[in-house]
Amino acid sequence: MKRPKAVVARAHAKVNLDLRVLGTRADGYHELRTVFQSLDLHDVVTCRPRRGAFAIACRHPQVPRDETNLVWKAARALWKAIGYAGEPHDTAVTLDKQIPMQAGLGGGSADAAAALLALARLWVGGVDAQLLRDAAAELGADVPFFLWGGTALGLGRGEEIYPLVDLPRHFAVLVLPTFGVSTAEAYGWYDEERAAGFRAGPAGASGAGEMAPRDLQVLPVPWPSRAAQMINDLEGPVARRHPEIAQVKLQLRQAGAVGASMSGSGSAIYGLFRTKAAAIAAGNTVKRPGWRILLARTLSRLEYERAARPIARR
Repeated sequence: MKRPKAVVARAHAKVNLDLRVLGTRADGYHELRTVFQSLDLHDVVTCRPRRGAFAIACRHPQVPRDETNLVWKAARALWKAIGYAGEPHDTAVTLDKQIPMQAGLGGGSADAAAALLALARLWVGGVDAQLLRDAAAELGADVPFFLWGGTALGLGRGEEIYPLVDLPRHFAVLVLPTFGVSTAEAYGWYDEERAAGFRAGPAGASGAGEMAPRDLQVLPVPWPSRAAQMINDLEGPVARRHPEIAQVKLQLRQAGAVGASMSGSGSAIYGLFRTKAAAIAAGNTVKRPGWRILLARTLSRLEYERAARPIARR
């Protein structure tokens, strides 16, 4: 089989519609229940055959190009799963980054999943879906979701994925502060506050992160509606260090968002709107010096499958 000159795959961002920390596991990780939602905002991962050691190229100065990058770990996991010996080689991966880093939008995990799909196509023409899922589960809590896309429930560390009924199309206003928050920081702050007796839940007493009861129908999920209130247990600890998060979230609700929350471990705050015009108008109301405002659209599972499918160039 002749190998393609390149395989290109899109790596789509996500937001967490709901994120609950249920406890700490024996392995030190946190037990989670979360609802993932795909967005059309995406990076592009391009894999090419190239003689020599495995290499990653990216113009973004903060993206690691060594073995600490999840894409490198994905390549190693897939190489081993296929049955190849030694370390991956004769391959170069280029990352075109559009998803902000340390924002809770899953950019690193999305890149890793896209790399799994693209490298499988490049190296052997494709592999069994379960092999990809097993490899993804080794890499990080979010990575398996990016092999599914759409709207999905994540359990365990987030790696147990259960597809849900798709969220109806919404437009997301993504508000990106000048500061980032690492996953380790967010969970560390959460653990500190739990030990000190803080109650988990959204920041602020107003409940601005919750969906109004009349809006719960936009989350047609098979568990009790009380669980679908766009609550993020990490949000309170992060927002108490960065009060701007709660302020912007409240502004998004006041601008007409059907729901607003911090995504994942932060620092991005997002609001969901039923129309693009409403989202654009809301984005103009939350602008702050140095902060970025991005507009994205939710993707159904079918839309995601089509958009994320790797394309071979010959």
